[in-house]
Amino acid sequence: MSPVLIKTILLVEDDPGHALLVEKNLRRANLMAELVTVANGQDALDYVFGEGRFARSTGVASRLLLILDLNLPVLDGYQVLKRIKSDERTKRIPTVILSTTEDSPEISRCYDLGCSAYITKPIDYNQFSVAVRNLGLFLAIVSVSGGD
Repeated sequence: MSPVLIKTILLVEDDPGHALLVEKNLRRANLMAELVTVANGQDALDYVFGEGRFARSTGVASRLLLILDLNLPVLDGYQVLKRIKSDERTKRIPTVILSTTEDSPEISRCYDLGCSAYITKPIDYNQFSVAVRNLGLFLAIVSVSGGD
């Protein structure tokens, strides 16, 4: 069985500047996956499960990777992570936390909830750009479970 590459990246980020910076630097890494951006936790869950304004007949999104901020309106990143990782249909979705939170207990909490990786957003613009570009290079070769 050949590896299944990422088809879609769901970026969950409420700061438009951060979202633009992430998108720009993922593209600089020549990441070919579709990038969908939502600004709150409820929209993230609706997209993943194919509900609300993202209702679709196919249900759960496939070949998806989630880049998730923690500090979000409506539902926070912890709530989103917990819901996705507790559902049999979505528990294997690779989930990268991209947050300004550097608190060790909070980072441990994310891993306990099932995140795949945790990246702290550097404050410096250039460092942030490099970190996201490196993430993009990594994601370009990552295989995910499932397929169409």
